[in-house]
Amino acid sequence: MTEVVLFHHAQGLTPGVAAFADELRAAGHTVHTPDLFEGRTFGSLEEGSGYVEQIGFGEITERGVRAAEHLPQDIVYVGFSLGVLPAQKLAQTRPGARGALLFHACIPVSEFGAAWPDGVPVQVHAKEADPFFAEDVDAARALVSDSAEAEMFLYPGDQHLFADHSLPSYDPDAAKLLTQRTIEFLGSR
Repeated sequence: MTEVVLFHHAQGLTPGVAAFADELRAAGHTVHTPDLFEGRTFGSLEEGSGYVEQIGFGEITERGVRAAEHLPQDIVYVGFSLGVLPAQKLAQTRPGARGALLFHACIPVSEFGAAWPDGVPVQVHAKEADPFFAEDVDAARALVSDSAEAEMFLYPGDQHLFADHSLPSYDPDAAKLLTQRTIEFLGSR
């Protein structure tokens, strides 16, 4: 069906991110899960964020870009929180993108180009009261306002990484709906 590259969040390639990728595979999609932390995982968002600050957000983004170099161009880019950086950059700058799914974060489009590319559908998914997403909500609203192919889905609650079942912030109802919407999005690509 659809080929996908899924970038993990600041706690690393956790069992919950791997399980999410497996759900997409079970729906018939080919999913690549590059490990941007070279095998490291962190017990808290603060620990993972500390690691990211040491190596730099730019380096994380470029690791994602390099991980996608050997993949086909006609791919959907998916990012969990920190993983939105490479996912969004690739969707905006790499020719042939079939779409983007941005979970828990959204970067201003101007970081990677003048506008969201025509013909590249995108969805943003987050909790409406997530304090981390509060910093990104204006960028997400601008993306949806400026692109006819952009949608934003806000879920009740304040958990940040609510779709990763291996973390305490997991919300099974919201994660189920996010997964359904993701599979529908991928099925239409």
